[in-house]
Amino acid sequence: MIERSPIFDAISYGVMILGLMLVLLPFWITFVAGSQSIQEVTQVPINLWPSSHLLENLQAAWDRADLGPKMLNSFLVASGVTIGKIVLASLSAFAIVFFNFRARMVCFWLIFMTLMLPLEVRIVPTYAIAANALQPVQAILDVTGISWLLQTLSGVQVSLEWNLLNSYPGMILPLVATATGTFLYRQFFMTIPDELVEASKMDGSGPLRFFWEVLIPLSRTNMLALATIMFVSSWNQYLWPLLITTDRATYGTVVMQLKALIPDPTGLPDWNVTMAGALIIMLPPLLVVALMQRWFVRGLISKDK
Repeated sequence: MIERSPIFDAISYGVMILGLMLVLLPFWITFVAGSQSIQEVTQVPINLWPSSHLLENLQAAWDRADLGPKMLNSFLVASGVTIGKIVLASLSAFAIVFFNFRARMVCFWLIFMTLMLPLEVRIVPTYAIAANALQPVQAILDVTGISWLLQTLSGVQVSLEWNLLNSYPGMILPLVATATGTFLYRQFFMTIPDELVEASKMDGSGPLRFFWEVLIPLSRTNMLALATIMFVSSWNQYLWPLLITTDRATYGTVVMQLKALIPDPTGLPDWNVTMAGALIIMLPPLLVVALMQRWFVRGLISKDK
């Protein structure tokens, strides 16, 4: 039993207030700098009180970085990656938990081991696959001799190619695999009682119907919690969109476009416009977290887990 006392309560509240200040201080400085003029933002020491130029700086940042199309690109990519991660994670966890085959734990641990391989480590082979997504299929056909056989019989040379560079599928598909989502879904699916599975079978439900009509509604809080995490992570993705796209005017994202707001070393140090642009870029994930906070907390601390 935890004993409460005024001293420990005061210490706990003090630690939480200190942590809150440390978290909010960068946001406050960004907001203050984004509301100041160039003279105010460059003065030393910096004034930590907001000024009256916020709307002006927001408009300047929006126009200079062309944030309208870039916001749409980021929303499409983040939404596509989030939906893909949820679908793939739920289906893979469903197969591992509810299908009794010998290699299911081997498959799970192979998926789980990919947590040790972030995108930065596998960036070169991933880029090579994105340059030609059908290259593995072509390699299988060449090794097995199928392509040679087809060329011998029909005179047609099999050359499969699917270039994902400078495309939305190329920005989305390499990021949809998630070991974290598979692990979260597996842990939840393991709490489903066997009686519910048996009752579903007695009612004549097949695997897909059981998955769609029983498991998906029960895992709604887990799904929304995972969606919150994955949307924010995908929105802030920088390295992969930077590598996969050369047509930045068409496929650039807002995080990539933030570079266009950084003042030129030989130009005006208008950091106020840069900070205003950062406010615009961070607003969508902040809104998602604020709107999904209740479901996010439920999905992480649910007693059913």
